[in-house]
Amino acid sequence: MAIVAVTNSQLSFNLFNLSVTRREASISRQAASRIRHRFSSSRWLNLNSPSTTTHSFRSFKSRCSITNTDVQFNHVATEDEVPEDISATEISCCCSIPIVQLKPDVLETESLSILTGDTYVDSLLTTLPVLSEEEQQALAATPAHPEGLYAFYASCLAGNLVEQLWNFALPSAIALLHPSLLPVAVICFFTKLVIIVGGPLVGKLMDHSPRVPSYIFLNIVQAAAQLLSAAMIIHAHMVSSASASSVLRHPWFAVLVLAGAIERLSGVALGVAMERDWVVLLAGINRPIALAQANAVLNRIDLLCEIAGTLLFGILLSKYDPVTCLKFAASLMMGSLPVMISLTWLTNKLSTGVLDRARCSQSCCRTSDEGQLPDADNFVNTGLEAIKLGWREYVQQPVLPASLACVLLYFNVVLTPGSLMTAFLTQRGLNPSVIGSFSGLCAFMGVAATFLSATLVRRFGILKAGAVGLIFQASLLTIAVAVYQSGSLSQKGPLLFFLCLIVLSRLGHMSYDIVGAQILQTGIPSSKANLIGTTEISVASLAESVMLGVAIIANDVSHFGFLAMLSLLSVVGASWMFCQWLLNPTEEQRNLFSFDPQFQL
Repeated sequence: MAIVAVTNSQLSFNLFNLSVTRREASISRQAASRIRHRFSSSRWLNLNSPSTTTHSFRSFKSRCSITNTDVQFNHVATEDEVPEDISATEISCCCSIPIVQLKPDVLETESLSILTGDTYVDSLLTTLPVLSEEEQQALAATPAHPEGLYAFYASCLAGNLVEQLWNFALPSAIALLHPSLLPVAVICFFTKLVIIVGGPLVGKLMDHSPRVPSYIFLNIVQAAAQLLSAAMIIHAHMVSSASASSVLRHPWFAVLVLAGAIERLSGVALGVAMERDWVVLLAGINRPIALAQANAVLNRIDLLCEIAGTLLFGILLSKYDPVTCLKFAASLMMGSLPVMISLTWLTNKLSTGVLDRARCSQSCCRTSDEGQLPDADNFVNTGLEAIKLGWREYVQQPVLPASLACVLLYFNVVLTPGSLMTAFLTQRGLNPSVIGSFSGLCAFMGVAATFLSATLVRRFGILKAGAVGLIFQASLLTIAVAVYQSGSLSQKGPLLFFLCLIVLSRLGHMSYDIVGAQILQTGIPSSKANLIGTTEISVASLAESVMLGVAIIANDVSHFGFLAMLSLLSVVGASWMFCQWLLNPTEEQRNLFSFDPQFQL
């Protein structure tokens, strides 16, 4: 018997047994070494043979192409020898392995025509099709599963509209209930804390769970938390108004805080699953233009839903009482849930089940030391281990500088539309219509960035497109801070110029946000996408909480320039870090982004 051992970088097993005659079994070591040399130099092995039954294996016809392998003849014995260490169980694996027999005449010692170096390479190059540059561009811009991607867009539209409406309705209803900012601040702080602690744990569980059922389950949990929050606020509006000092001690407020934290944690997990996992499978990880366009559409949907949700609830709140508006929001939540579930199943069906995790992938994850699922009895005790695993995987990811650049941008809580900027402009005595127009223009710049990002990726590639967005944002914010430090904001003209610079900087910010998401999608394996993604959100929440803490300490409007300088430094630091990573690529980076024009010289 002779044994052929096939070994590659990820899998090693005994592929087949083959019978040879005594004449062929006496092949010399010198000839065997020549055969081994030709096999490893060619790196491709093509076999085509009708085989008969051997031992417990039934006969079949097969044609194999084995790439990136080293084929070695470890032992050549006579016909009567049967190795004792070869059995059918050795080739059992979570993946199906073909059993192949070779014709005896393929082991000719002197001439192996199919393995002759020059002849083989010539025949290989004549049989492999080569795409033109236009065809490669067309393929890169074509999604892998376009029908499933469209159903996925519809599901995101239904879910994001309700989520964005509730993100505006919750603080608005609380503000109408109580004039102080303390209740909203407590809810936001506790929500950030839950995301920091619970994000990695939820991400780990999602990485070890089937995509579609876990996605539907999180949608149900989020909708239930939203309904519970709405019920608590309705109850608070219907009872007698409480004093400022006793609101936080009411049971309904404790339930509201808990439900709000669960709702946000579910929303973060759903967002990570959509942006880091699902869209990559549907658009295709090796189709950069299609993936960039899909990311742009997702961001466009999110921004348009933000505008529509806030506008819709604002109009309702101006015409009806808060209880009626909250009941409308609750009915919208219940009505959209079955729509999202149906569209989720439709997405998987139209994409030919690409969202279903492979059984062997799950079993390998369950048997690995790092990815082992916690037992039900020890679920709580494994929470800290999940957090440690999430942080370890986050630090070891191959695109860490790009992720840290995203985190640094979260330190910018002043030179961006938000509560602090709104408070500053109000203190400046600016007309509320101007403040509203400022926020609206920033949102529309985000929509424009979704169109711009795909163009940047097509022209510069993914990596350079990210650098362009960061440098553009840092440049405009530098000018804006210089305008503020000049002390001329007391005049209307310089103040409007200052706001226009911030509005334009949002174009660069959102462009990098979209491109950065694609960089992380490319560099993070799908088996760890949820774990690393939720951990990144936790790190970003921690950064935002730190900056908000600084703003609480320096809460006087005279300290706005100091806060603006800190925000500018975070953006400049993000640009410098990303550009250094781009200018000094590692071998792993070259392999991950081999399709990028920068590495195709």
